[in-house]
Amino acid sequence: MEYKSLDEFFKDHNKLALAFSGGVDSAYLLYAGLEAGADIKAYYVKSDFQADFELADAKRLADELKANMEIIEIDVLAEENVRSNPAKRCYYCKNKIFSTIIERAKADGYSVLVDGTNASDSYDDRPGMKALEELKVLSPLRLAGLSKDQIRKKSKEAGLFTWDKDSYSCLATRIPSGEEISKAKLTKVEEAEDFLFSLGFKDFRARLIDGTFKIQVREKDLEKILDHRLEILEKLKTLSPVVVLDLEVR
Repeated sequence: MEYKSLDEFFKDHNKLALAFSGGVDSAYLLYAGLEAGADIKAYYVKSDFQADFELADAKRLADELKANMEIIEIDVLAEENVRSNPAKRCYYCKNKIFSTIIERAKADGYSVLVDGTNASDSYDDRPGMKALEELKVLSPLRLAGLSKDQIRKKSKEAGLFTWDKDSYSCLATRIPSGEEISKAKLTKVEEAEDFLFSLGFKDFRARLIDGTFKIQVREKDLEKILDHRLEILEKLKTLSPVVVLDLEVR
């Protein structure tokens, strides 16, 4: 069922749980639900796949909105079909995460779970979408036809600091399918990306492939990354013996 607006959705669903990441989409959805007067509780899942700054952003937004947020810790690497990193790893991971949220939310009295999938997200881009369908997770932003650009615009108008936040997929996406994921690898990726963030880079990736870091930046940042070449090498070579730059860019 499609809706003309989020307000219309919240009239039909005025008590619900939100899978909350602290990103642009789920942040705006939390704000909109509260503005509509819905009883909405946010559940943030902390695992080895989430960078620390994501949790910090989620806490900050929940505090600013005076929202009810609960943190759930999950050991995703305990799941063999996640740790072994097959092509369907995202499906297995989403299934584990959302099943856990659903169980916790039901215990808290919330029978409806929503997430921040929007109208710009294609099924091809989101391999975990099948898990959401199977678990009957609703996506109000998609159902209301809101695109990423519209959500950013509305978030800015609402004064949410997340309005211009870069899309940031989980750390597991930095490791190629078929290569086993470990906490040590994820820690290296997070440390490398934290360093690049500290230099002012945005919308980049530090991919760890068979022990080699492959850095991907936007085309407009190629000159800047070469300006910082020596300090990047000095830092990242403490994490990996080989560091390369992807000239195909992001």
